[in-house]
Parts: sequence; structure tokens; C-alpha cells
Amino acid sequence: MSLDVEADSRRSTPGSREDELQPELTGDGEDRGADRPSADELKSEVAAASGGRPARGSMFAALSNANYRIYLTGSFVSNIGTWMQRVAQDWLVLELSGGSGLAVGITTGLQFLPMLLLSPYAGLVADRFDKRRVLKLTQAWLALSAAVLGVLAVTGVAATWHVYAIAFAFGIGTAFDNPARQSFVSEVAGPEHLPNAIGLNSATFNAARIVGPAVAGLVIAAFGSGWAILSNAVTYAAFIGALVLVDATKLTIVPPAARAKRQIQEGLAYVRGRSDLLLVMGTVFFMGTFGMNFQMTSALMAQQEFHRGAEQYGILGTFMAAGSLTGALLAARRRVAPSGRFVVTTALVFGAIEVVAGLMPTYWSYAAIQPLVGLSALLTLTAANATVQLNVDPQLRGRVMALYMMLLMGGTPFGAPLIGWVGEAFGARWTLIGGGTLSVLGVLLCVALLARRRRAHEDAASSAGHELAASAA
Repeated sequence: MSLDVEADSRRSTPGSREDELQPELTGDGEDRGADRPSADELKSEVAAASGGRPARGSMFAALSNANYRIYLTGSFVSNIGTWMQRVAQDWLVLELSGGSGLAVGITTGLQFLPMLLLSPYAGLVADRFDKRRVLKLTQAWLALSAAVLGVLAVTGVAATWHVYAIAFAFGIGTAFDNPARQSFVSEVAGPEHLPNAIGLNSATFNAARIVGPAVAGLVIAAFGSGWAILSNAVTYAAFIGALVLVDATKLTIVPPAARAKRQIQEGLAYVRGRSDLLLVMGTVFFMGTFGMNFQMTSALMAQQEFHRGAEQYGILGTFMAAGSLTGALLAARRRVAPSGRFVVTTALVFGAIEVVAGLMPTYWSYAAIQPLVGLSALLTLTAANATVQLNVDPQLRGRVMALYMMLLMGGTPFGAPLIGWVGEAFGARWTLIGGGTLSVLGVLLCVALLARRRRAHEDAASSAGHELAASAA
């Protein structure tokens, strides 16, 4: 299958393998409410907004929007700091805990635990309130969390439990930030540029991923982890400034959802009735839980398997980010939502490459395969994100994206400590071999369960039709 995914916009033919793998976009026959547009209607709206242009187009089309340029610039600067902290935080934990992989896993798990606990409420907040205001508050909270941890580390009083507590506080801010940020992109870029904007967001995120870990490695080696974390606290000012500078009159604002009962349940029911969304969310759940613990697995491989220092650890992140950036730029050419088959295929390829990475014999051979890990991961995640964003009712986008992020990141509190324990018990290589294997098996399980569910609905519909025909006769 080519990376351009020419078949992304095609409907599969009945009875084909693609038809088995990609459940109907309009759901399983469950009632989603007459007032909710179907996935095909949502696709038509995006196609109309883009003037009916084909799936491939300008890689930088969204940059013609001044608001989006401002947003992307602030996001890029902030993301450099974010990647610096990710590297520095894991290295700080390794230093404080005497090289414990379990401690790194617990830190990662605590940081993502609020995503699991709070995402449904955070999604409702994104749908109910002004997204710019929500983002200003969440960014200020994240900056404060980073500043506190940085000061503790710089002054030499940081202990492992301090990192645990601040990682959890950081996770609370992230839980509310993610659905608001994901939903706000559509308001900044507009429906005609949304697929391109999703790809460019990933591109700048991974360009920052190239710069951030490399800079973090140098800063940690020269001054210590605390100064790298403090640098992140400062960079949040760039994104907050971008939110202030954006011209509100040119935003494509979705009217806030009216206050009503059972709004969280409404979002859950909407997703439950959509097999295409369930397939994508199940896929990213297994990838996020078991396969995408990159900071921990690379830290363990660098320190324990290859006996390298912080600078070489940072270089591994840069190598991976080069592949991720390539994947994001390829995704930026997309104008329509990719197929479920593409999401599943790239996820399976990702899992297989991760297993191979765990078998690499030397530091440089391990570094050489990191671009392929990054490429396969980003092709999967950008495709999954676009599939969800382009196929949901805008009134429910915040809640649906919150569920998406909850499944992508919410399994980390369980997966990261488990993978960390595997690293301690069996060696660093098994964090990759085991994580990749579990990712592949989980994705295949999702495909099998949803194919079975679809056949059950088809059988039920067929039986109902026969009964109706018999009664009419």
C-alpha cells in the first residue's frame, strides 16, 4: 500500500476484505438520532468546503490562513519546550531512583492517569465553553507545574515522590488541554483546511521533537535536568501569546453545546453507535498503552543496554522525530479522512518495526531504525486523528476527541508501569519486543471483534427483513 493512500476516499466493495476490515461509516444500524448528521454527510460538507478538490493537494495550504500561522508558530515554540521536559523528566527520575525502569513507568503512568479519569468531563468543557479561554487556563497551569518541578530540581531538593506528584498535576492540565486544543484546530483552520492542518500540526510537533530532545541532552549534560524543565515553563508563553493574537472574528466558531442532562452519555452513545470510530479508537488504545512508551523504552535502552549518557539518549529522540516529521508531512497532503484499513495496516506495521527495534544489537543500529518507528507511528496517528475529526458532528467534537485522547493516552497508567516492570525483570529489550507484540495482537483483536459485531447486525437485519416479508405474505 502506498503512503499516498489513493484508496482512502473510496468505499470498499461489498464482500471484499476491505469491507470486512472497515465497518460502515454510518454505524451498525443503531439509532444515533435523526438530528445527527451521518459520517457521509459530514464528509460531503468537508468536500464542499474544499471545493470538491481531490485528496492530494498543497502540503502547506492551511498556512494561507493568518490565524493558523499564528497558532502554529506559538505551538511550535511551546512543543520544543515540551519535548525538552519529557526527556529531562525521565532522566531526572532515573537519576533520583538509581536507574529504576519501574519508577520511570510510574511517573509516566501518573502523568497520563488524569486523562483516563477526567477526559469525559474535559471533553464536555471543550464543547460547552470558549476554547481559547480554556486553553489559556490550561497552558498557565502546565507552565506553573513545569516551573515548580524545575525549581525543585535546580535547587537539589527534588525527590522521586516530588516528580510523581507534579507529573500527576501536569496530567490534570493535559486532560483538559487536549480536547480543547484538538477542537480548536478546526475553528482556526476552518473545514476546508482541517485535514492539511492536522498534518501540519503533527509536522511542527515532530520538528520540535527533533530540536527538543537534542537541546535537552545538551542542557542536561551541561547544567542538569532542572534547567531543561525550567526552559519548558518559559516556552508556554509563546502559545498563550498566540491565543491572544489570534483574530477572533475570523475563527470558524462552533456554537457551544447548550446545557442539558446526560451530555457525557450522549457522547459515549454517539461513539458506541459508530463502528468506524470504535475501530480507530481501539487501534490507538493498544498502540498508546503498550507500544508508544518511547521516552521510557529509549531511556532504558540508552542507559542499561548500550551504557550511554543523556546526550546520546537525546539523539535517539531526534532520530525518531526525523521519521515522524516525514510521516506528518506525507499526511499533510491529505484532504479527506483515510480509511479504517489504512489505520489498521500502519498500526500493524508499527508494532512489527518496534519488535525489530528491540532486537537491534548496537546503539547505532538501534538509532538507525528509530526513523521507521517514528514514520509508522505518525502515519497511524495522523490518519486516526483525521478519521475521527472529519467524521463527527461538530457539536460533539470535543467529547469525541476527549474519548479519543483518553483511549490513546489513558491506558498509559497501566501500560507504562507494566512495560517498566518488564524492563526491570527481563531487560530493556523486552520493553520493545513485548510492547510491539501486544500492540499487534490488540489491533487484530479489535478488527476481529468489530467484524463479528458487524456480521451480527447484518444477520439481525436480514432476519428482521425475512420476518417482515413473511408477515406481509
